[in-house]
Amino acid sequence: MSNLDAATQENIQKARTFEGTPSDEYLVPYPSLGDLLDRRAAETAHKVFLIHYDGDGLREEFTYAELNQRANQIANFLIQEVGVKAGDRVATMAYNHADTVMIYFACWKIGAAVAPQNVSEDDDRINFILRNSESVALLVRPEYMERAESIVAGAGAGQEPAANIRLIIQTGGEPDGKHPHLQTQAIRYETSLTAASSVTPDSECLLLYTSGTTGSPKGVVLTHYNNLSDAYGIATWHGITADQRLMCVLPIHHANGIEVTLITPLFAGASTVLNRAYSSSHFWERIAKEDVQIVSVVPTLLQFSLDYAAEAEKAGRSIWGEGVSREDLARFRHLICGAGTLAVSLATEFEEKLGVRIVHGYGLSETTCYSCFLPPDLEWDEHRSWMKDYGYPSIGVPIPPNEMAIFDLSGSGQQLGAEERGEICVRGHNVMKHYFNRPEANTETFKFGWFRTGDEGFYEEDAQGRPFFFITGRIKELINRGGVKFSPFDIEEVLLELPEVKSGLAIAFENDYYGEEVGAYVVLHEGKTLSEDQILAHCRERMTFEKSPKVVVFGTDIPVTATGKYQRLKLHDQFVAWKHTQFRG
Repeated sequence: MSNLDAATQENIQKARTFEGTPSDEYLVPYPSLGDLLDRRAAETAHKVFLIHYDGDGLREEFTYAELNQRANQIANFLIQEVGVKAGDRVATMAYNHADTVMIYFACWKIGAAVAPQNVSEDDDRINFILRNSESVALLVRPEYMERAESIVAGAGAGQEPAANIRLIIQTGGEPDGKHPHLQTQAIRYETSLTAASSVTPDSECLLLYTSGTTGSPKGVVLTHYNNLSDAYGIATWHGITADQRLMCVLPIHHANGIEVTLITPLFAGASTVLNRAYSSSHFWERIAKEDVQIVSVVPTLLQFSLDYAAEAEKAGRSIWGEGVSREDLARFRHLICGAGTLAVSLATEFEEKLGVRIVHGYGLSETTCYSCFLPPDLEWDEHRSWMKDYGYPSIGVPIPPNEMAIFDLSGSGQQLGAEERGEICVRGHNVMKHYFNRPEANTETFKFGWFRTGDEGFYEEDAQGRPFFFITGRIKELINRGGVKFSPFDIEEVLLELPEVKSGLAIAFENDYYGEEVGAYVVLHEGKTLSEDQILAHCRERMTFEKSPKVVVFGTDIPVTATGKYQRLKLHDQFVAWKHTQFRG
């Protein structure tokens, strides 16, 4: 980026090395995602790559050759009719659908970056992202067309028109007569790509915006090589081979859904099952029917699965879904779980109740996706120890192509040792190119030649000397009570010890006496009762008065992002009544 100073550029380059190897010494043989798809289509033309279930449960499948041909037709349409070229950005307002996958690959073959929009965000935020991304076109599912027109026109209060959007294109449904209809027009084009390709490993392919709850979202710029190198790491770590199948239930506007269950199976020459969304009643059924070995989930979905199992058991039905038994899942290997806070109690209950291994991991959009996992081949007792004996489930060991370390929370660049709490930092080939048009954020984030995650954590070493990392909370979400900082995760583990508590969040709320005080937002299991006094008494038995919640607010649900991350900041207003209260032990 031309707006970065020399020192920041140098720090970014340092942060993109892996064990001394710079990011332009590639660990994989493929120059781009489009090239990889071309190769798979040539080598295994008739092998099914993508199986898609829509919202009504209708199934369709595409071989490597079919998907490649469709992507080529869309690419030719975008080039010839819309004028999309290498280096451009194309935005989408869509959801999990085979068409969305084809659009992504079409853009990647051109050398254009995809800027997927999370339609659960508000219009102001999407308007900002469309303008900030400098996208030249917007591809929209019919359900969102009216909303997209309004956002691009800047119809909301205080919004500016997204004048950079040259064309809104409808994808899917019946043509509306107002906008170009992608499927109707793309089918007229050649099934081979006629444009000369100038796509390199360092070409940008994704522009993903952070889902923070305050401030302007930051655009994470990821390259083809970022995605290929992380897919290499994920596939190698999990032993994913061409005869295996993954399943996607997470949104593919997010790094997790894109990387783990689209790009990684492509890298391995495997197959993937794409669902419109997660469904408890169909989850295990589709795993069994489609012979799936691995699924990537977030903690919220583990809870949904447990709730379904409990209801099914009560009704005398199979906990795996209608007509499904545990024997039907004999080839299923494990669940990958990350992207949200996984409580020890939830992980323990899930694994003991369902007998399914959770391979816990950690990563961010800025590191493409995953940076570490628990080893999937641990003996069961050792696996359980790392999941529950340290107060937090371990997020595991760094995977190639990245390294991880703990640094002093002050940002001084001082690296810490085992068992010392500090900021989790990452360095490797999967680290993003930069934040888009945010020089100040890049300077701070790459301050000492590592990517600073903003997450607090520590590591413990096993008998082999491998560092097993743990995350203890977002640094900005640490509760600062009178200058003493508490991790909300610590407090939440104590809340979840109560069997009546389904979900419990520790919330920092504004307080005149200590700056911030500790509150608890609690959702109880259906039919269960528990008083505020009972919860407070339990916490004070297990923690100091200073660390314990002072107030309990009961609710029925918890706001989460599209990937299941809790949004604590949205709960602050629940505690404003206690701003002026002095709590005494």
